[in-house]
Amino acid sequence: MFDDHTVLALAIVNLLGVLGIVVWHLQGRDRPTARLIVQIVFFVAMTVVLMSSGIMPYRVYGAGAAGGGSFPGTSARVLWWVHLAWASIGFVRLYIVLDRRPQEARLIQDLIVAAVYLGVTLSIVGFVFGAPIGTLVATSGLVAIIVGLALQNTLGDLFSGVALTLGRPFTIGDWIQLGDGTEGRVVETNWRSTHVLTPAHNIVVLPNSALAKVTLINLTRPDESHLLVLPLRIAATHRPSLVADVIVTALKTCKGIVQDPQPLVAVKGMDAIGIEVELQFRVPHPADRVPARNEVIDVVCEQCAANGLEFAPPPQSYLYPWVGMALGRIMPSPER
Repeated sequence: MFDDHTVLALAIVNLLGVLGIVVWHLQGRDRPTARLIVQIVFFVAMTVVLMSSGIMPYRVYGAGAAGGGSFPGTSARVLWWVHLAWASIGFVRLYIVLDRRPQEARLIQDLIVAAVYLGVTLSIVGFVFGAPIGTLVATSGLVAIIVGLALQNTLGDLFSGVALTLGRPFTIGDWIQLGDGTEGRVVETNWRSTHVLTPAHNIVVLPNSALAKVTLINLTRPDESHLLVLPLRIAATHRPSLVADVIVTALKTCKGIVQDPQPLVAVKGMDAIGIEVELQFRVPHPADRVPARNEVIDVVCEQCAANGLEFAPPPQSYLYPWVGMALGRIMPSPER
């Protein structure tokens, strides 16, 4: 049987444990510092009372020992371990913060919190209830292997999500483009999948395991401006320099494209029929590509018409007629 001092100590510890839980809930989530202080105060008080009574929460006691198998002793030690876990978690939530990287900080916090809960659970099972930890861990490992094989795809998405979060190839709000042509703005990302809003206003759900294996282009970095290239063929009736000056003048009047850096006109080649030029200009955002391209085509067409420049057909359109005409001259007609 316990002496009066031990019974009183266990009663005080149980009372402090329950009171600490109540006060912790009354603090609310918006006061993390106050919550941590409350947890530390109650945990220290419970530790002092237990130690002064000769009860060590991290030791295994028999059924007849002080703080052993009785309900007050078991509940007191369980509450002590619970308050230790909550105090540790409060410290992790408050002080493990990565500047300007809240998503990574949250991930690291979740991993540490999971480890704390696992460690405290095993400690309660081993030290309070006296269960063999080695056997329990071995059995848990076997169960984990079976569950891992059954949830292989889900776990693959989970660990890929962790890798994507730590690597940060994109964040919420970025405009991305995948190797298969899928593109859009990232609107949500979690441990299993990433949600992308496409220009067609559809949500594409991409599993993290598949997303980690494909080529990904982040069109938002280093900034959201996006380069467009528009090829044109102008009739070879004027000098290439004049053609380039006319088109550059037209591009400078477009309001839907970025003027700094200035748009460029590159002369790519020339033949007897036309001059191949390439218009290079930026748009403020990938979503502005279609209206900006339409404006550029309209303004360039108007400017070329005003300066007497005509568009030339592509090489494929006149290659075969020339071949036919040449063969017609070489091979006599059957009527002859």
